[in-house]
Amino acid sequence: MDKSGRVKRGSCRGLADRRSPVAVFAAALLVQACAEPPPPAEPVVRPVRYVTAQATGGQRTRTFSGVARAGFESSLSFRVAGTIARLDVEVGDRIRAGAPIAEIDPVDYELQVREAEASLRQAEARAGNAEADLRRVRSLYENDNAARTDLDAATAAADSAAAQVESVAQRLDLARRQVDYTHLTAPAAGAIADVLAEVNENVSPGQPVVVLASGSAPEVGFAVPEALIREVREGMPVSVGFDAIPGARFDGLVTEVGVTTTATGTTFPVTVRLGAGASDIRSGMAAVVDMILGDADAPDRFILPGHAVGEDRGGRFVFVAEPTADGLAVVRRRPVMVGAFAVGGLEVLDGLAEGERVVVAGVNRLQDGDEVRLDAAGAP
Repeated sequence: MDKSGRVKRGSCRGLADRRSPVAVFAAALLVQACAEPPPPAEPVVRPVRYVTAQATGGQRTRTFSGVARAGFESSLSFRVAGTIARLDVEVGDRIRAGAPIAEIDPVDYELQVREAEASLRQAEARAGNAEADLRRVRSLYENDNAARTDLDAATAAADSAAAQVESVAQRLDLARRQVDYTHLTAPAAGAIADVLAEVNENVSPGQPVVVLASGSAPEVGFAVPEALIREVREGMPVSVGFDAIPGARFDGLVTEVGVTTTATGTTFPVTVRLGAGASDIRSGMAAVVDMILGDADAPDRFILPGHAVGEDRGGRFVFVAEPTADGLAVVRRRPVMVGAFAVGGLEVLDGLAEGERVVVAGVNRLQDGDEVRLDAAGAP
């Protein structure tokens, strides 16, 4: 031992060689202190949280977001161009079938009618003259006072004049129809959902002026992912809720199932028609549609949080906690077969039994056979 009190290298052996009893005893203590390893650390018992596996059967409830709309929604427009002279409706107005909605200034079209009427009178006068000439030439021909060519020419002139009368009459009918097209009326009873034009605005044929919502049964449109669309069929019952009507649920039936994808390219449009008692629903309301999909005869499925299922080279797995005593348990790695994501988590098709406790937190830090402490709160 040096002056600082530290034991020099080889001091344990040097002390053991001394003969005094005190020295021998001290040397024994030093040798024991140099040779004993540190005590082993106590194993750490990790607390874990778990859920109890509950079978849901082959069927499961899927939830989709949608938007309400009228049973029939039409964009009404004029069939002729012009300037809107009168607009008789506002958003929210309820109208009957045949009620006036808007009118285009008809002056130009009325002038076309008068022009066509004048042309028709002229054509009829020419046709009358041509018919009189034909009768005269035929009389002369029968008395051998006119050639055959004169008769043929008179016949052709009379036929041409008659055809001209028919053509002008059709043009007059079209002109009158265009005057009628300057009036826009409701094709069915309903409510005005939107007004898209103003008085004195020039509109073209087919340009929407108002949107008419009609039909007693509202509809809800929503999109279904391509992985689930094969399970959706016309006539399937659904349950629909609306954020704007808390606590209310409405029954409906699937009426349309899209056969091509929407603009996103990964979903298909589906339409649901609601039943009676849906009079408070307005177009544009946000809806939540619940559908029961799947096969009732299919084997049981379990729904677990997605983070409860781990994956490595050996495949997908979960840890099942087997209780021992005093709130402790031993975790066992269990290989599982998973299905699709569902409401509430991931489907587990095989590898679990009803009532087993599945660890849902810290899966990546566990090993098969680890002792853990079960969280009394159960599922997170």
